[in-house]
Amino acid sequence: MTSRGAGTAFSRKNYRLSTEPEKSKVTGIVNSRLLNDYLHRVFTNADGNQPAAAYRKHLTFQNLQEHLDRLLAEENGSEDSRDQAAEGRLGPSTVVLDHTSGFEGLLLVDDDLLGVIGHSNFGSIRATTCVYKGKWIYEVLISSQGLMQIGWCTLNCRFNQEEGVGDTPDSYAYDGNRVRKWNVTTTNYGKSWAAGDIVSCLIDLDEGTIAFCLNGISLGTAFDNITRGAGMAYFPAISLSFKESVAFNFGSRPLRYPLLEGYRPLQDPPVADLVKARKLLGYLKNVIHIGIDVTEGKLVEKDTSMWQLQGEPTVLITLAHIFNYLSPLMCKVYLVEDVLMTFLLSILERGGAVEAHPLIQQLLDLMWLLMEEYEVHECLKQLLMSLLRAYRFSPIIPDLGLQIHYLRLTIAVLKHEKSRKYLLSNVLFDVLRSVVFFYIKSPLRVEEAGLQELIPTTWWPNRFTKEGKESKEVKEESAEERLRRRAYERGCQRLKKRIEVVEGLQVQILKLLLNNKDRGGGEASRYIFLNKFRKFLQENASNRGNLTVLCPPEYMVCFLHRLIAALRFFWDGHKAKTPDALSSEEAYVPPQLFYNGKVDYFDLQRLGGLLSHLKKTLKDDLAAKANVLIDPAELQAVTMDDLDEDEESATSTAQSQRPSTALAIGGALARPGWLSSPTLGRANRFLSTAAVSLMNPRRPLGTLEKIKVRTLSVEQRTEEDIEGSHGNEGLLLGRPPEELDQPITENSLLEVLDGIVMMYNLSVHQQLGKMVGVSDDVNEYAMALKDTEEKISRCPKRRRDIHEELVKSQKVFSEKLNHLSRRLAWINVTIYSKEKMQDIYWLLRVCIRTIEHGDRTGSLFAFMPEFYLSVAMNSYSALKNYFSPVNSMEELPGYEETLMRLAAILAKHFADSRIVGTDIRDSLMQALASYVCYPHSLRAVERIPEEQRISMMKNLLAPYEQRPWAQTNWILVRLWRGCGFGYRYTRLPHLLKTKPEDASLPSLQKPCPSTLLQRHMADLLRSDRDLAPSFLNSVLNQLNWAFSEFIGMIQEIQQAAERLERNFVDSRQLKVCATCFDLSVSLLRVLEMTVTLAPEIFLDWTRPSSELLLRRLAQVSSFSGVCYVTAERNLFDRVVNLRLPGLESVDHYPILVAVTGILVRLLVDTDVQG
Repeated sequence: MTSRGAGTAFSRKNYRLSTEPEKSKVTGIVNSRLLNDYLHRVFTNADGNQPAAAYRKHLTFQNLQEHLDRLLAEENGSEDSRDQAAEGRLGPSTVVLDHTSGFEGLLLVDDDLLGVIGHSNFGSIRATTCVYKGKWIYEVLISSQGLMQIGWCTLNCRFNQEEGVGDTPDSYAYDGNRVRKWNVTTTNYGKSWAAGDIVSCLIDLDEGTIAFCLNGISLGTAFDNITRGAGMAYFPAISLSFKESVAFNFGSRPLRYPLLEGYRPLQDPPVADLVKARKLLGYLKNVIHIGIDVTEGKLVEKDTSMWQLQGEPTVLITLAHIFNYLSPLMCKVYLVEDVLMTFLLSILERGGAVEAHPLIQQLLDLMWLLMEEYEVHECLKQLLMSLLRAYRFSPIIPDLGLQIHYLRLTIAVLKHEKSRKYLLSNVLFDVLRSVVFFYIKSPLRVEEAGLQELIPTTWWPNRFTKEGKESKEVKEESAEERLRRRAYERGCQRLKKRIEVVEGLQVQILKLLLNNKDRGGGEASRYIFLNKFRKFLQENASNRGNLTVLCPPEYMVCFLHRLIAALRFFWDGHKAKTPDALSSEEAYVPPQLFYNGKVDYFDLQRLGGLLSHLKKTLKDDLAAKANVLIDPAELQAVTMDDLDEDEESATSTAQSQRPSTALAIGGALARPGWLSSPTLGRANRFLSTAAVSLMNPRRPLGTLEKIKVRTLSVEQRTEEDIEGSHGNEGLLLGRPPEELDQPITENSLLEVLDGIVMMYNLSVHQQLGKMVGVSDDVNEYAMALKDTEEKISRCPKRRRDIHEELVKSQKVFSEKLNHLSRRLAWINVTIYSKEKMQDIYWLLRVCIRTIEHGDRTGSLFAFMPEFYLSVAMNSYSALKNYFSPVNSMEELPGYEETLMRLAAILAKHFADSRIVGTDIRDSLMQALASYVCYPHSLRAVERIPEEQRISMMKNLLAPYEQRPWAQTNWILVRLWRGCGFGYRYTRLPHLLKTKPEDASLPSLQKPCPSTLLQRHMADLLRSDRDLAPSFLNSVLNQLNWAFSEFIGMIQEIQQAAERLERNFVDSRQLKVCATCFDLSVSLLRVLEMTVTLAPEIFLDWTRPSSELLLRRLAQVSSFSGVCYVTAERNLFDRVVNLRLPGLESVDHYPILVAVTGILVRLLVDTDVQG
């Protein structure tokens, strides 16, 4: 408040007291005796006792301030203790990282000078304060689990990019990545650490020892007899490699784990303020606990959980006096975490739903009523920072109780509307990395996480094929194996139920943030969230090379699933109120969002190229189809030079506007980072295309009034710009005639859906593929264990030495499998569960519907961002490859129809002229090539409409020049494989004895030819007299090139092998050589396919091109088959016999059978025709 301690006069708040006539209706200021009793009960002495009534001073609101001053001054001898605490320590009392001179290498340091990220090979930094006597401790919060050395060093230690803390004399370090300790030399020590762990670093300069703790558990003494004496003082220090990050706690916040006896934090706690805050909090608890019964004239005990202020002036003024002293203290991070957060958590400890504890809402009301705004803001910011830090760095226990505890308090705080809106507007995405609240970290040490108790019995598949994949043949399961599997599955279900509790709380947080009914006091929460969410997406989309800015992909995965759950809750809630709207099962993003400028897609590529180019070339289509006029300023000619200049100016502007933080290289630059610091200032002027309607709502086509759009930044958008009003369609501005005039859902939910699709594209798919590695490890160890057990059974009894070694190996493999199977259970529940699979499947269907609706708009389809097609392809790939065998895609509802619709999209758009990006075109071609390798998806291609099938085959038969012909040829080969001469093999005969790297690769699938698509190809080649020669000439040209390149390369390889000096052929050259050979074989197979399906192209002399094509075919066949492959002791033979790694596929068989197939087919058909 502006004037503290001025009796009952408060400058900012006015309190109206009851008049005498009103006292019968409401509780007013009580009589003098009752007030005196009340104040003495509330403001007790330090020992909690009250003096006898005869000896205590009469209290009123006029002398309460004096009484409070005296109570708060009691037993406040902190000044002496503070002086004593400084003994044995040198440096500033506030301990931070020394970013001015105490560093080596490039390091990014947080605003508070406590968090650091390595930005060079092996950077080092120390603190500003050192110790020379006594016992000291500090904590390090591990944000990434990579290479770091944490410990102590002296001022004389000199580090460089190769040597850090622990690599020089008088420096000592613990490395949890390699599980070692370092002091010039290194030995094994401690346990491995993981992201989210806390390392405590202890030094005892009286005994000369250094020790470390991991998550509060001692790792034992690491070093003894460390150097001490005159001039020897030790600084906290760290060395860390590129991208690794930590946050230090020297004592500015309460240490997470209790202090060991005799040890002190490097930074003294604010003892005087702590004593004062705890006393004031005690008085606040008394106010809540004690009620005034005016009618009876006595004090009564009240139920604290249901306490409400109810406008009682006596209580209100008493609280005002308490907050007069408490408010400034609640701006300090140590007191917020140690006093306020502990008190609020204690309220929720009684159990029950968060709604059952309205006291927290009442306390937040009091804070906003009795504290200055800047005090409330700082207090709430520090409270959320403390909650997020506590949630992130809490150890995992079997019931996840700690995580649940902190999430419940976060929900309770966010349920308060005014607090929620302030935190959303200024803290959750600006200061905090609030996505951390939606992450459930995976335990690397399953023992400490309690998974052994939760899943006491482990199990893993043990029926494998030779390629290492789980056998699909149903074999009899032994009784013991069945019992183990069922016990393991029960343990997984127990784990799933506990994790679902945490996930449910995380979804509750998002439901609060997506609330659009809390319009009291300004904009609803949802619209604040939308703007912050869009900036979050921009940050992750526009800084792909800056790893410190990006949200870690493991966080993105969890955030995506929680956001989908919250979105579908509101979507279906709207459907219940508006029956005409679509349900979430029918959700899609309407095409007008991609071109009306209401949603910012930053610099993300559109299907048709750059947005500026599309606005110029398609402006007439926009006006005619969507009734939208682009603002003339948007249509200025933009050359590539202008584009570069704009980007440079935007970058320089952004850098000039960013807040300066410490860069440990002598300068000051902004440091985003995933610790607790502010994010970078964001600026992306060129493609900031959020727009607003300036005219009347769109009328039916006919008498057109064009809608003009102008650019708005994300921050400028209002609820009306998003939802629309008074005929303005908001985000749905510019609906094309192909789109039905039917409500979909609330416009704001469409933007959230669009953001979810973008999130999947940014990093979620990548992370889903990464976590499959744990399942692969289980398979490898299970195979190794099975192999070892077979060897034990075959081991002769007389060879005890071998038997003992095999038993040791068996034990190692079993222990590793026990660990991995429990960890896999966690990953399957959090990432690959059936519910998560259904989320990804729902996202796939959303993308398919969005692409289908966009496709109907004709030329405006070019405005769609490329990532919609990418997510459609990648999400299908994830469902097929990552979620099995735990969950099967075939069990999903509508699976067959979804496969067919995706097949139709791939078949139509791989050669769509509206799509200009080479990368996305290649991706579509590769996806179609993979699609035709598997029987199930190939059947889906055959079920698409006949017109689309014929169009696809016609595009595949287009001339190969000036397009990625290798993938096209691969698709045709897969359609033929299984029908050609000697072409029914899965793997080449000479490779059957070797193990493939990955048996799930498309190229290693069993042949599944499509006679239907072959028939379409034959009809097209027969009916179109121009298509056949152009197609075949291009195939023959490419074959001539590929085989010539192959011959040239094997000549070079042979020459290198014949030299007397030792030569190593470049592996890349071998790979290119093998690729050219494979291309030659596949091109020959396409020729065989053509000769078989439509022989008249070569043999019907009424066709003008037949003789020329036959002559060319004969020349190429003899050149590739007879001359170079069949001759005795030829060049081809010699290279094949070298058996070089990388040339395994190069052999006589594949090329000879392909040429033979062509020749036999020509002979047979010539005889028939003759």
